[in-house]
Amino acid sequence: MKKSYLLLHTAVILAGFTGIFGKLITLNEGLLVWYRVLFSAIWLFFIVRLIKVNPAITTKEKLNIAKVGLLITLHWVFFYGSIKYANISVGVVCFSLTSFFTAVFAPLINRTKFILSELALSMLILLGIALIFHFDADYQVGICLGVISSAFGALYTIYNERLVKRYDSKLINYYQMIGGTIGLGLVLPLYLHYFPVEQFFPGVRDFLYLLLLSLFCTVGLYVMFAESLKRFSAFTVNLSFSLEPLYSIIMAFLFFGEGKDVNTAFYIGLGLVAVSVVLQMIISYRSRKRVH
Repeated sequence: MKKSYLLLHTAVILAGFTGIFGKLITLNEGLLVWYRVLFSAIWLFFIVRLIKVNPAITTKEKLNIAKVGLLITLHWVFFYGSIKYANISVGVVCFSLTSFFTAVFAPLINRTKFILSELALSMLILLGIALIFHFDADYQVGICLGVISSAFGALYTIYNERLVKRYDSKLINYYQMIGGTIGLGLVLPLYLHYFPVEQFFPGVRDFLYLLLLSLFCTVGLYVMFAESLKRFSAFTVNLSFSLEPLYSIIMAFLFFGEGKDVNTAFYIGLGLVAVSVVLQMIISYRSRKRVH
């Protein structure tokens, strides 16, 4: 169990760097995500063949896995849009709402009962986000994009939880990245028509950042993420990922000076998010201890 928690929180730390890369990479959110899923698919193509993962699944199964990849792709587009329109701190804190949407969506999709403790902890996060929402009117577009991003993130986790019980995590991520590359690639011309860019191809620095983002913060991160879903519920995994803002915000304050852009309401809201995460970790640990 300790190894599972270590794996989960290693993934959370890697997730903390995704917002930083979103700030460093100069491409707009649509192109950034398309190159991210493309590069990740290429990495996984070699990894799957190098370690000889058995790809013996039907075309229908591949399509079903790829469709779930569209959810994470949309999550990333809105997530990086949130960072571009606001800043790293706002974008990653809004990501904490993923656990709220999971607590609401999971029982509806899986046709199970609502869990009171999950709803209560999610409401605590919702209150924290509400405080953050009002700290600066200039960032409200970015916050709205971040909220939409977290909804897609919750849907991805719920449907991915089903997949990890049947398929190898590396194979899942491989076909999901292919699905994201093709799906986003089909709408990219229309996207760029409404959001034109001066540069379609990444420069040398952006290219290097995209390589790092795709290898460590996508392939490595989401393989760990899938493995964690084998041991923990979608809600627990998503709530643990609510710690991502703590890592990202510390880095954003240190390297981008974002600390001067926030006020007391932001810190109170962030504190509520952190309290919710700690309480859920305690509840999850005690419940599993009783089972074993």
